Amino acid sequence: MKVMRLLSSLKHDESERGIFHLGRALVKQGHESIIVASADSDHDLVKRLEREGSIYHQLEMKKKSWLSLMQVIPLRRLIEKYNPDIIHIHSRTPAWILHWALKGARLQTFPKIVATMYGFYPLNSYVKALLDVDCIITVSDSVSEYLQAALKRADIAPKCITRIYRGVDTRSFPYRHNPSVFWLRRTFAEYPELEHKKWLLFPSIIGTEYGQEWLIDILGNLHEQYPNIHVIIMDEDHRSGDIIYEEFCQRLWALDLTDYVTFIGNRRNDMREWLAAANIVLALANEPESIGINALQAIHLGTPVVGWDKAAYREILRPLYPQGLVKTYDAKALCKVVKNQLENVSRPNITDQFTMRNMIDETIKLYQQLCQPEPLRKFEQPIATQSKSKNSKNLAVSDDTSKSTSKTKPNQIQQIQ
Repeated sequence: MKVMRLLSSLKHDESERGIFHLGRALVKQGHESIIVASADSDHDLVKRLEREGSIYHQLEMKKKSWLSLMQVIPLRRLIEKYNPDIIHIHSRTPAWILHWALKGARLQTFPKIVATMYGFYPLNSYVKALLDVDCIITVSDSVSEYLQAALKRADIAPKCITRIYRGVDTRSFPYRHNPSVFWLRRTFAEYPELEHKKWLLFPSIIGTEYGQEWLIDILGNLHEQYPNIHVIIMDEDHRSGDIIYEEFCQRLWALDLTDYVTFIGNRRNDMREWLAAANIVLALANEPESIGINALQAIHLGTPVVGWDKAAYREILRPLYPQGLVKTYDAKALCKVVKNQLENVSRPNITDQFTMRNMIDETIKLYQQLCQPEPLRKFEQPIATQSKSKNSKNLAVSDDTSKSTSKTKPNQIQQIQ
């Protein structure tokens, strides 16, 4: 079986898309793995792909760029050269390039087309090519339900939709991993204010949809009772011109909370250490989350996670760590859950759910089923049997509650009586 996968870039694919792990698994099982992306051929990630047995070709398929359409003919030639059994699309721009490349392509057999939908994409003209495939993979039940409802509203015939959760590599994120003494000493030398503190890790940047305003409610209501709590934000502390960021910093200063917050910037290289060292990882995005990869990684490391009871966070925390669910979307409920986690230290149990191994096995199984001569309907998984969430109203791209919460006045905290 020949599998060709199309991507805009390789930057985020290691943790969310499993590009490297899936390629390695295909090669080990005797299949052929072909990757087409925009990264330079001498890039470290490309060398890793080739070292593990995948074939790599560079085509400039950058997101939302009309220049990417110049790659239609080069992609058509690659498809004619390899004549793949499966073409897997991981982004919307490559989907359009493939759409035009297949027109007029001289092939012995037409490949089966698979697309992965990683978020709550609006069904506009940009996403149309991503839907014109043999099967759509969604990354959570929340995305499946959203997509099915959107297709129904748009009066589009239902597709083969199957949910395959994103997984965590348990070898890279082993249960109860402890950061090394060297890493801790280096961290305390760089951020001395973090020593002897309870770390509340916010593994997100500051932005409209990421929920940083809830950090002020947590600190404002709990810092007197727990003076050693400290919020760690994975965003730079020297950004300028960003209104959301500056407004957040002004509120911290106005409420005298700046000493309880540290910005550590992007920590892609040692994310595991920060997640493992944290006392609590906060999943507070205002918009429904489709994957929640940082929450998943923290759970597999055995670190408590506190997150909203909606979308991907609900799907992760309900089976793995229900103590961390915040069922009411307000400051009082959030602070209550955080307080319980600080007072009653409990860790998630080790689990074999949401693993990279499961994700790879289910994906390869889908490839094999698509290559069989039987009609698609014989292996299609109806959405109705995958998940019957009673709270489907939380699955929209935006909700009224998040909008109303974001309008909190700059110098006010939602006080808890």
